[in-house]
Amino acid sequence: MKRRYSLHLYLAGAVAARAGDEMSGPALMLAGFALAGSATDASSLLAGITISAAVGGPVLGALLDRTGRPGRLLAGALVLYAAGLGLILVGLGRLPFAVTILIAVCTGMLGPALSGGWTAQLPRVVPGDRLPRANALDAMTFGAAGLAGPALAGGVAQMLGAPTAVVVSAALVCLALPAAWSLPDRPGRGRGPRPAAVVSDLAAGIRITVRRPPLARATVTSTVSCAAQGMLTACVALLGERVLGGAGRGAMLLACTAISALAANAVLARFPRSVAPDTIIRAGALVQAAALALTASGRPAVLIVAALLAGIGEGPQLAALFAVRHREAPEHLRGQIFTTGASLKITGFALGALAGGPLATWSVPGTLALASGVAALAALACSVIPSTNVDSSENGTPAR
Repeated sequence: MKRRYSLHLYLAGAVAARAGDEMSGPALMLAGFALAGSATDASSLLAGITISAAVGGPVLGALLDRTGRPGRLLAGALVLYAAGLGLILVGLGRLPFAVTILIAVCTGMLGPALSGGWTAQLPRVVPGDRLPRANALDAMTFGAAGLAGPALAGGVAQMLGAPTAVVVSAALVCLALPAAWSLPDRPGRGRGPRPAAVVSDLAAGIRITVRRPPLARATVTSTVSCAAQGMLTACVALLGERVLGGAGRGAMLLACTAISALAANAVLARFPRSVAPDTIIRAGALVQAAALALTASGRPAVLIVAALLAGIGEGPQLAALFAVRHREAPEHLRGQIFTTGASLKITGFALGALAGGPLATWSVPGTLALASGVAALAALACSVIPSTNVDSSENGTPAR
């Protein structure tokens, strides 16, 4: 009998991979801003590495559901993602900017491996009765990564330069390789997924996401919330430069958000069933809307308070999103639903960042006020989706 895979190893790998991922965005933005001197170019680089997740995520998820060794597939994705970061760095200032953006787009297809693809493996790591607490701890890894990543990006960029920050982010992603490689195998699954079967799983996963109202509401609300977060991220370099005394210090605002998100999820981990996850998702969007409205003030102290408040909305919302996905996803489509959901969130973030860059050049307060409205719209999205399931089953799995 194989030794049992440790939850601690899972969490350590998740923190390393996600810290590298969280660091890569601000590091690339700072590198683009330093080398190109343009907030628009910097936000375009961030958008490039995130927007293609809409294509890569669903395909990666379908492959994870079909392979007997999902850990090996995740490990390969991590290697390619880290290599892509290195190629982007080499291309900045040496290749035409359009070519560098293309490299970022190709690299971004693997981004969901660090988020939804990893989380989808959690039910095989812990037994069902321990899943709610493990789910909250898993969400805390995003908070820890969100704290360490931007802080490292800003600190390394200030001391050693933005290009070094990109190198460090790639190294962190590689640190997760042992934990990914040794993830539990899936018994009874072959190692060579057939293209027709992958396409069938893609269609089935999309149908379930659309037709199960709790899953659809959670997906729409979290995706629109991420668009608001992307708009904020596009503003951090300018906020740092104009309000905090340096572009690199703007990344520290993201670290403040991660601190409060981590603290909020720590509380949630102690009481994982205290509030329905569906309620938390909607409330989290409203809290983020209020935080973004405060951010538009442009005062240093208020900026920090607003960043902390945003984390109180973001952290529990993410944990609740995972809870809904684990509850609603059939086991044979779990990876596909998680990575599809993650890719939609990443794409929403990318679109927000892409719009936020040019808008921030025009008006940072105006961009942040618009982001607040987008977050409020995310909360309203819950009431638009009907509460009755469109279908009662999918491949023999009852709708919930």
